[in-house]
Amino acid sequence: MEPNIRSTGRLPAAFLTPGSSSFMDFLGAHQPEMLPGNRKLPDGVIEAPHGTTIVAATFPGGVVLAGDRRATMGNMIAQRDIEKVFPADEYSAVGIAGTAGLAVEMVKLFQLELEHFEKVEGATLSLEGKANRLSTMIRSNLGMAMQGLAVVPLFAGYDEAKEKGRIFSYDVTGGRSEEHGFAATGSGSIFARGSMKKLYHSKLTEEEATTLVVQALYDAADDDSATGGPDLYRHIYPIVTVMTDEGFRRLTDEESSELARKITNRRLEQPDGPRAALL
Repeated sequence: MEPNIRSTGRLPAAFLTPGSSSFMDFLGAHQPEMLPGNRKLPDGVIEAPHGTTIVAATFPGGVVLAGDRRATMGNMIAQRDIEKVFPADEYSAVGIAGTAGLAVEMVKLFQLELEHFEKVEGATLSLEGKANRLSTMIRSNLGMAMQGLAVVPLFAGYDEAKEKGRIFSYDVTGGRSEEHGFAATGSGSIFARGSMKKLYHSKLTEEEATTLVVQALYDAADDDSATGGPDLYRHIYPIVTVMTDEGFRRLTDEESSELARKITNRRLEQPDGPRAALL
């Protein structure tokens, strides 16, 4: 919907009429064809780049969300340095798994949805409310998911009301579940979850939690070809984000590379893990 600046210089009446605090509702009422779920797709399954794997873990006072950097298309590596973890707002973040292009578009729409709500209502949504809004957006993509273009994100953030980090996972129908302790999604999630299950405990420090998620991504990459491990030669490292009462923070490349090198060096000494060394 574009303003008619040539004739009157005024915005259309739709922009000036009080309405819903949901940007998706506004777009659906005035220009529904712009919503991703309303687009007409050709028949058959579409081959598109997919992104995996996303992991998250809570620690006292916050939560960590991280993702690898590989996107695949069939048996090919489509991109080696894709970004899969994005801030949703000041205290939350989304990690994307599934069809990369649609997932990035959904995240941008989600960011706009939260910003629109804050401007209209003069207050931010609760973390629970944000998780519910994302669930609605995923549900609207069900038609595309049935054609092979699924988007299955992982949502995490710091809950200011409960003063702790929380994690929410989703299925392709928009079904939402709160995860406790740690979670993973994507093709390498089964291996990442197994890694975190053995290493996680409820009293992790922030540094230990960031090390945990990078370790889990390394383990997933060891067994899942669609997950990319730390690439020391190309200087491509996992994206790691932390949410606490101080807000959203993304680890710098230097911090991520230091974590990756520690884990890589440890694996060089014990390639099959510390348990094998004891046998």
